[in-house]
Formats: sequence, structure tokens, C-alpha cells
Amino acid sequence: MIHDEFTGNMAAFKNTDGPGGKEHREKICTPSRRELLYGMAALGAAAVLPEISFAAQAGSAAPARPFRIDTHSHFSVPKLIAESTAKGISQPGLLDWTPQKSIDQMDKGGVATSIISISDPGVWFGDNTAARALARECNDYAAKVIKDYPGRFGLFATLPLPDVDGALREIEYAFDTLKADGACVLSSYQGQYLGNPKFAPVMDELNRRKAVVFCHPFCAACGTQTVLADGQNRGLEFVFDTTRTIASLLTNATVVRCPDIRFIWSHGGGTVPYITSRLNGIAQQLPKGLIYELQKFYYDTAQAFNPYTLPSFKKLVPTSHILFGTDFPLGGGSGAAVSKGLIENGGFSESELRMIDRENALELLPRLKT
Repeated sequence: MIHDEFTGNMAAFKNTDGPGGKEHREKICTPSRRELLYGMAALGAAAVLPEISFAAQAGSAAPARPFRIDTHSHFSVPKLIAESTAKGISQPGLLDWTPQKSIDQMDKGGVATSIISISDPGVWFGDNTAARALARECNDYAAKVIKDYPGRFGLFATLPLPDVDGALREIEYAFDTLKADGACVLSSYQGQYLGNPKFAPVMDELNRRKAVVFCHPFCAACGTQTVLADGQNRGLEFVFDTTRTIASLLTNATVVRCPDIRFIWSHGGGTVPYITSRLNGIAQQLPKGLIYELQKFYYDTAQAFNPYTLPSFKKLVPTSHILFGTDFPLGGGSGAAVSKGLIENGGFSESELRMIDRENALELLPRLKT
């Protein structure tokens, strides 16, 4: 099985500490308002999937059977781990990743399907040929995961950018042969953002295919910043890099030229939902205005469900364009934590939670309806 193969390959990187967690225990008491909301969310999911019986667990965000769709979940392969580590990028959560570890966490958080993608630093380390081979290895591996665990995974395919020709070839293979659910890109490559004219052929092809494009941030400034530690740099620059690449797509009017790309922005869109007034200068490039374009985008909830971020995020982004995302196994993400944060901090109705948990993703990824 693929689980055993991957575990063997990753032995060199394996940590001694495995994931743990306490089992949920039922509470014999009058339910609180929070507990009732959890129950409502579970019942709402049952209305979407009537063949599944959901039991709301008091004080738990997870129903008896999974139903959520996680659009921000990561995987890796041994060669990519080795290359990343050699470049000084350490991601402990991916060192001992296996499909089964994802499934265990998904089941705890009520997640039926995770759309998996690689994280930064991508697959390009200075050699186009090597990057193409590594992108293909990642995509073929993910396709095997999907096959071995039916219904539990989807794929945002890896592209070997900044190699444009290689990316175009991989789009063809990933979409036409592997039937990928979308493409995964980083926010920047060698300091160049997605709106850069260099990437126009890739954007045009993704637009032609009406593709879903999931963007994960890359810390472009980390190599030049010396004041902060790497963890602090990544913590700050990740959100800023997402903001910069969105601004580049708006400034160069890529969003106008390529209106059929469905972009998904990680971590609630970086800082974009909170600095709209600073972006007003871009609006002159946009016939329908800034807010129209920002509200066309999709945004995931990974690390964006705290009580300070979520109210502003919700004010800009239509509920129909918010996607459930955990960032597992990075950033401490879990389905249970995200669901709890959305319920406690979002002020969402039961029907809105159902949209975020599942229905919005089904609109973008209709394959999952079957």
C-alpha cells in the first residue's frame, strides 16, 4: 500500500513523536449556546447529505461522519523534503506525513475530502529539468493517493514555475491525464509576482481551462531580511507576499484579461481584506472596480479564524467565496480548530457554515459531488 511505501521512503526524516489527542467524552448536561451551534452545523450538513446520519457531539466541532471539504491541506515527497531542507527550509509537520495521518486528522475534524497541494518553497531549485521531474513526481504521487483512498483526496497540481514552458506542459498532463482539480502556484518566484508579464502564458492557459488556481505564499523577502529569525520572517512575509501577488494581478489587469481563473488565496488573503483603502490606487486599471475584483476571488480560512481577523475578513468577502481550509499539517491546522473558530468568532448562521464547510467547494469542484 502507498502508506507503507511512503513511510519507508520517509524513514530518514521521521520524528519520534506522533500525533495524539484525547478522545471526546459525552457531557450529561444542558447544552450551551455554543453546543447548540455545533449541533446546528451538524444537522445542516445532514441536510446536504441525507444518506449520512450526523450526531452532534457536545462541545465538539466534529460530527459523527465527515462532510467538510478542506481546500488547504499539504503533502510532500521525500525528494522535495530533502531539497527544501538543503535550502534551509524546515517544515517538521511534513517530515513524517502520510495519507493515513491526514485521514486520521480529517476524521477528527469532520473533513470528508482534502484537496492536497505542496507548500513552499515549491519544486524549482535552479534547474528547469530537475524541477519538471520533481513536479511530475509530486503530481503522480498525489494521483496515486487519490486512487488508493477513494473519495478522501483531491489535487491542486504542482507546476515547475518559474519555468513557463515546463509549467505549460505540466498543466496539460495534470489536467488532461491526471484530472487534477486545479493548479497550485506560489505567490512569487525569484521575486516576480503572478501578475508579471513573464507568467502571462501560464495565466492565459489556466484562464482558457477555467481553472481553479490555489495560491500558497512564498517568503520572497526571507533571503534578504536579516533582522528577524526565519520563523518570524515567514510569519510576517507570508501574508505580505500574498498581498503583493494579488496587487500585481490587479495592477497589471491580469484579472481583467483572465476573468475565468478562479483564484483561491491562502490564509484569508494575506492582508488584502484589511487594507482595501490602500489598494484604491489600483482601481483605475479595473473597469468594474477594486471591490468587484476582490469579491470574485475565493479565500480559505486557514489561520484566519481568530476573533480579530475574522470580522473584517467576513465584512469584505461574500460568504459564498469563503472556503474551509486547515493548512494541515502545518501551522497547527486542524478541522476541529477551524470549525470551532468559525462558530465562535464568525457570527455565521447555520446555512452559512454549511456553505463554508462544503457547498462553496462543491461549486468550484463539482467532481466532488459524485
